[in-house]
Amino acid sequence: MKEQPAIGVAFRRRELLAGTALFLLTGFASRAAVVQGQLPWAPNAGNPPVPARPGPWAFFTGAEGRAVEAMADRIIPPDPQTPGGKDAGCAVFVDRQLAGPYGRQDGLYTRPPFQNGIKQQGPQSEAGPAQMYRQALAALDNYCKSKYAGKIFADLPDADKDATLKGLEGGAVKLDGADGQAFFEQAVKDVQMGFFADPLYGGNRDMVAWKMIGYPGARYNYLDWVDRHNERFPLPPVGMTGRAEWTPKIR
Repeated sequence: MKEQPAIGVAFRRRELLAGTALFLLTGFASRAAVVQGQLPWAPNAGNPPVPARPGPWAFFTGAEGRAVEAMADRIIPPDPQTPGGKDAGCAVFVDRQLAGPYGRQDGLYTRPPFQNGIKQQGPQSEAGPAQMYRQALAALDNYCKSKYAGKIFADLPDADKDATLKGLEGGAVKLDGADGQAFFEQAVKDVQMGFFADPLYGGNRDMVAWKMIGYPGARYNYLDWVDRHNERFPLPPVGMTGRAEWTPKIR
């Protein structure tokens, strides 16, 4: 004979199911009432990005900023057609990112235990990007002073800068109190992002990187060009805030 559930258990289950259904129906009705007759969003809703403002460093000290600008110009050297990483604003991009949520590790799990994981797991250390840059840049200048007669990294000739960065990349250059190889890898990624990101974030100044690769930017759509292959897009790139020449000049 099949055992019947206790009356109390069955009753509580009915109450739970009925209450859940009522909650869902009430919630749907409330949401429907909110959006009825109007669009279900407000202008600028959704935490839009804040444009990077020109001006002094927001995170770097003066010496740190010079070092990152020097690194950016060796990671992305200038040529006759395109500015290098410094003039493209890559160091400004990194500075503003370190001063914001990226530097604070917002959205990441930052509680112990801290231990080295595999590469695919990403950073596992307690130190975030801001602390990594601060420690590594100080250690980099100390290393250069000891090897190049008191000169800091930003003051080295380009050949010595390249040799130092190559040593960091390969692990031959050791920094006291910092992982030089990990720092170099992170700096390369950050400089690259600054070079190709929307100018809104402080890098890719005057959209120089987009012009170099022929990227048309954040235009509204490309429907007229979907079926047109191997043709150069004839219009200049546009960022999320438009183009600099579209902004009226204050006289």
